Amino acid sequence: MPAQQVTEADAPLERERAHLSSSRAALRAMRADVESLDIKDVTANWVNAAVLQRQIDDRITALADLAHTPLFFGRLDYLHAPGAEQAEGADGERFYIGRRHVHDADGDPMVIDWRAPVSQPFYRASKKDPMDVGTRRRFGYTGGELTAYEDEDLTDTAGAERTSRLLQTEIERPRVGPMRDIVATIQPEQDEIVRADIGGTVCVQGAPGTGKTAVGLHRVAYLLYAHRERLARTGTLVVGPNRSFLHYIEQVLPALGELNVGQATVDDLVAHVEVRGADTAAAACVKGDARMAEVLRRAVRSGVTMPTEPLVVVRGSRRWRVPAYEIEEIVRELLARDIRYGAARDALPQRIAHAVLVRMEAAGEAPDDRVQDAVARNAAVKALVKTVWPLVDPAKLVLRLLTDAEFLAEHAEGLLTPEEQAEILMAKPARSVKSAKWSAADAVLIDEAADLVARTPSLGHVVLDEAQDLSPMQYRAVGRRCTTGSATILGDLAQGTTPWATRSWAEALTHLGKPDATVEELTQGFRVPREVIAYASRLLPAIAPELNEATSVREAAGDFSVRSVTADELDTTVVKACHEALKHEGSTGLIAADARIPTLAAALEKAGLPYLAPGEETSAEARLTLAPATLAKGLEYDYVVLDEPERVVAGEPDERTGLRRLYVALTRAVSGLTVIHAQPLPAELG
Repeated sequence: MPAQQVTEADAPLERERAHLSSSRAALRAMRADVESLDIKDVTANWVNAAVLQRQIDDRITALADLAHTPLFFGRLDYLHAPGAEQAEGADGERFYIGRRHVHDADGDPMVIDWRAPVSQPFYRASKKDPMDVGTRRRFGYTGGELTAYEDEDLTDTAGAERTSRLLQTEIERPRVGPMRDIVATIQPEQDEIVRADIGGTVCVQGAPGTGKTAVGLHRVAYLLYAHRERLARTGTLVVGPNRSFLHYIEQVLPALGELNVGQATVDDLVAHVEVRGADTAAAACVKGDARMAEVLRRAVRSGVTMPTEPLVVVRGSRRWRVPAYEIEEIVRELLARDIRYGAARDALPQRIAHAVLVRMEAAGEAPDDRVQDAVARNAAVKALVKTVWPLVDPAKLVLRLLTDAEFLAEHAEGLLTPEEQAEILMAKPARSVKSAKWSAADAVLIDEAADLVARTPSLGHVVLDEAQDLSPMQYRAVGRRCTTGSATILGDLAQGTTPWATRSWAEALTHLGKPDATVEELTQGFRVPREVIAYASRLLPAIAPELNEATSVREAAGDFSVRSVTADELDTTVVKACHEALKHEGSTGLIAADARIPTLAAALEKAGLPYLAPGEETSAEARLTLAPATLAKGLEYDYVVLDEPERVVAGEPDERTGLRRLYVALTRAVSGLTVIHAQPLPAELG
């Protein structure tokens, strides 16, 4: 039924408002209880005290009552007392579903966390499968004030399924500021991904506006709820494409009460050296190719040599001799085991010492483990290990590969062509690691070499967003961070805007080290207007013909127009369009080719129109963002003004990448899109 906008005298709404008020009071009491904790007599030392105090501080922060964030957004009225497997419910009992659990002074729940099993029917119940729910109630809010409710009778199996008006309103609500959570609007197909088991990796192919980023973040929140102790030990991480994107999403998890989730870009993960240089597209493609992993593996092991002289260990008055052939057997065995270079190097002196102990025992001595350790530390053994299995500095090794043509040719034989080798050699060889002008791709190579030497620590769960833009070597870098954990991979093949963009998820998941991951496809958009997504989808046959065209559930077509102007009129028309967009509620994004940004910035300043950079938080006073097309990915604005599409395409090294960049720019709009051009539109837009 439609949302009920009611007066103050309406009893049901007043009862719900009273429950909201009581719940907020209970939440404040919960927080006050934590604030009053005295830990002076329960900690053994200052370290324990500091750890416990930090946990208490985090709990206090998580229990904050956000005034403009609804404490609950739904209610479930169950029909019957659930069976033993659903012991949370009872006959006729109702549950308020919200962002966090709230209980009263007696410990009885007033609001149930959206992640709890009993909350699941709020997202999945339907008239075909009511899941023992009689009525599902949704609430409408203005700011933090409860202003409306809407009931859905799931027992009325004869009636048709209806789109909730409150749900539609929440989806289409204008946004100011960073990304919001979507706990009130999660759809069944999204909920299945959110609640997928922690043991498996999930890859989500999501068209624009399908909520894949939000789904990934809510999956982290769900996993932290269901497996908190496990993930507290192993850690969780969200990996995004750039700092602007991470700033845009950073408030979602805190709004859900989750604070201990790391955020990083791929560049942050591999920041072993300072990046001061840039590669050509061709060089970056070669450096990002998975073949480089084998080149590096060969190079790392290239310093291992076979001994030519026997080892003589002196202990007291005795001399123990190990022939060169026996040491060679040990070295070859360690190489054949294919363990980390550093681990093998650490094992070598112990293996040599064991060979000495065998001789001691044969001579009638009875050495113990302490003797073996002493032999392993013997100067002669240490000198031999240094010669046979030298230390490897990952950055120095990569620098040698990129500056020494003969060294590169030796280890790239049969892997890289001579032309590819020439492409990645530094034009001006650096004298040292510090003076080298490393590129982002070089840093990834160093990270690979570092992992060949010593294992990279693994996290419990990693979310990788905008994954379609990663190179195979970047996938390997992320995969190293979750070798013993799981991952959620989010992306859209149609939005791949790097020359090395992902061609298929099967290939990408193999590089990630998760070839058995489940691939889910989201094609139903919730925020991009129908006319806008239909217009942008004209590009799909050229940029990703294998993908299904996205659809939109929005009933409103949205404001959409394409304006052709003369070159002299372009800047003034763009500024005027921004003024028009700002008359509406919500945020406005002016997206243009990177080369056009200085010109448009000057035009906005001349017109007295203030603007923000991508990632800067919008407010009621500043709602216009000037976004280069290269930084627009993952961001959304209520209204978008797109400047000169052909310039966006031309700004990329090849046409397909340019059209994909244009597809991204076209699909950033939530309520309206205005395309302004002086040059002819790309032919693919028809």
